[in-house]
Amino acid sequence: MVAKKGNKGAIGTGDAEEELTRVPLQAILLADSFATLFRPITLERPKVLLPLVNAPMISYTLAWLESAGVEEVFVFCCAHSKQVIDYLKTSKWFDQPNFSVTTIESYNATSAGDALRVIYERNVIQGDFILVTGDTVSNMTLTHALKEHKERKRKDSNAIMTMVIKQSKPSPITHQSRLGTEELLVAIDPDTKQLLYYEDKADALKGMVSLDKALLSDNSSISLHNDKQDCYIDICSPEVLSLFTDNFDYQHLRRHFVKGLLVDDIMGYKIFVHEIHSSYAARIDNYRSYDTISKDIIQRWTYPLVPDIQFIGNCVAKLGRQGTYRASDIGISRSAKVGPFTVIGSGTTVGNYTEISNSVIGENCQIGSNVSIDGCYIWNNVTIEDNCKLKHAIVCDGVIMRSGAILEPGVVLSFKVIIGQQFVVPAYSKVSLYQQPVKQDSDEELEYADNTSGNIEFASITNTSEKLEEESDTELTDAQMPATSEADQVGVGGVGFIWSVGEGGLEEEWRHSVAPIPEDQLVEILKNAMNEMEISHEDNTILPPSGELEPESVDSDDVRDDSVHFEKEVEATFLRGVHENVKEDHIILEVNSLRLSCNLTATDCASALFYAMMKLALDTAHSSTGELVKNVITVVTKWKKLLKYYLSSLDEEIEVILKFEEMCLESMKEYSPIFVQILHVLYDKDILQEDAILNWAAEKQEADESDKVFLKQAEKFIQWLNEAPEEDDEDEDD
Repeated sequence: MVAKKGNKGAIGTGDAEEELTRVPLQAILLADSFATLFRPITLERPKVLLPLVNAPMISYTLAWLESAGVEEVFVFCCAHSKQVIDYLKTSKWFDQPNFSVTTIESYNATSAGDALRVIYERNVIQGDFILVTGDTVSNMTLTHALKEHKERKRKDSNAIMTMVIKQSKPSPITHQSRLGTEELLVAIDPDTKQLLYYEDKADALKGMVSLDKALLSDNSSISLHNDKQDCYIDICSPEVLSLFTDNFDYQHLRRHFVKGLLVDDIMGYKIFVHEIHSSYAARIDNYRSYDTISKDIIQRWTYPLVPDIQFIGNCVAKLGRQGTYRASDIGISRSAKVGPFTVIGSGTTVGNYTEISNSVIGENCQIGSNVSIDGCYIWNNVTIEDNCKLKHAIVCDGVIMRSGAILEPGVVLSFKVIIGQQFVVPAYSKVSLYQQPVKQDSDEELEYADNTSGNIEFASITNTSEKLEEESDTELTDAQMPATSEADQVGVGGVGFIWSVGEGGLEEEWRHSVAPIPEDQLVEILKNAMNEMEISHEDNTILPPSGELEPESVDSDDVRDDSVHFEKEVEATFLRGVHENVKEDHIILEVNSLRLSCNLTATDCASALFYAMMKLALDTAHSSTGELVKNVITVVTKWKKLLKYYLSSLDEEIEVILKFEEMCLESMKEYSPIFVQILHVLYDKDILQEDAILNWAAEKQEADESDKVFLKQAEKFIQWLNEAPEEDDEDEDD
């Protein structure tokens, strides 16, 4: 065990008795995922130490816990435990004031339930605690959730757990969520926020939903949702640990523990939910969620945990235009192009005419000339020689790609793999120095097959045919490995094994990959998703994304939150379409899906898309208002069809003008002096009809003087529109 004691804060002037009985806010951080979804990478390194936008995942979790007021963290380590402990020893987490980090090590735990039983035996938890995994990224405050939890516990001793949830970010591209996780169905008491039902398997949603009659009879109102995301952040009372000790069947936190308590009528324990709205919280469960959360970090949804702000364990990069971040000591050729939403780490060099976009490049990488990198995650000390092409791939530390090599979408190259010259790695392939196990683990939760002996040797290919370093705490036995394999599976001079597609088949690979789903499959998925949602709204044969079994009043604040959430989601969808060259028809299907899930109108879609387009033009490099107008012309010309799809009437066009006024006054004041110029552009491009502009002007005549700012700016343009028909008539007479 490694421990560091934090400094306790001085007693304040509050209630003395409460201060004397006060215990520090504690957290349990599980540094073992007990899962296999990140293989083959996790054969060599624990998931919590994998780089997430050039900082270890666990650093994001620890940084959030510290900022949220947690004083003591117990980090549970099992697989690759020595690597985790060594990292924490050498990091600055042991030197933070009022923040104590203690590691608890065990070789015998094979599930989250086992981990919590070990922690219970250590008797270190003194009161309510936060339970979280080391692959969680969040910026939420815990104040309100903790207060709710404590108040409930004070009134009802059976209220032992509060789960954090949030509105999910639906995407028909995965037919579940942007995170590639299973669709979640929950039943919640809308008044008390008690969790009544939890089902995270998509199969349960394909047919009828079966609810126990007692559930319906015992609760006057039930709210069913399949648009919520489980953040895997739990506030627990100490009883939770004792329940795991009393029930050895509890292994998985949700599948066993949560669902077990919900059907246990004898003990009467209760679980509640706390929903966050404006804050960020998500867990990296698979490669797709790794990609999604990386993009969210780059696009600053996780602020202040972003690349240009120092938090323990990250190297600060300077923020530039279009969401690019560059370390100060990089070498980039003048002819190279670094596109939007790209991070380049310290010590990296980029050669002539190389193009990089929507990617994260780690530290000390050497990237040659005429290389194309799009939507990739290149970790540290990677060498990519001239004329290579990489698209939507993950490349781990020490990989070498010889000249002309190509990575097709969805490829994962594990540590120190060498790809031969001109070799094309097929889509969705996983390449490792370690051979794929002959048989899969019987329990999908296990990250390793046997760790009881501490360090286990297994077959590998390296340049010197040496074994893994002792600290790797490897996962597979020799018996699970094929006896032989060709070293040139990855091209002449290449080193590594190509793993075959897993038992879930290609569909599972698509759902969990960093690569977009193939276009032919995407169209079918999008259509199916839309059909299901339309059915649910037409005849109620399927529940809509969120439905009350008993009507209740709608809070105006909730409506406003939904509107803001919808606008952000449409913007994110539009930007993905821009940067990944998605066709307009596919974006329309996804926006329609968002519209139905939020129960909004085509007018809301038009306003949100217009906002996203104007934001893109504003974020594109410009040094004058003239260049900004040119940016607008470029954007609306390219995406005119998309916006026009939602402008089927004059009323919707007028709403776009009103939205533009709002933007000029609030979020995008840079457009204020050129309002009429942009209005003219929208007219010239046939996005706004003459009658829509004139009707807007007529409506504005009745407004207060303070609300006529842009009408006065557009007076000459309005006059020109009014006179234009007369001139046209004269031309016809002539």
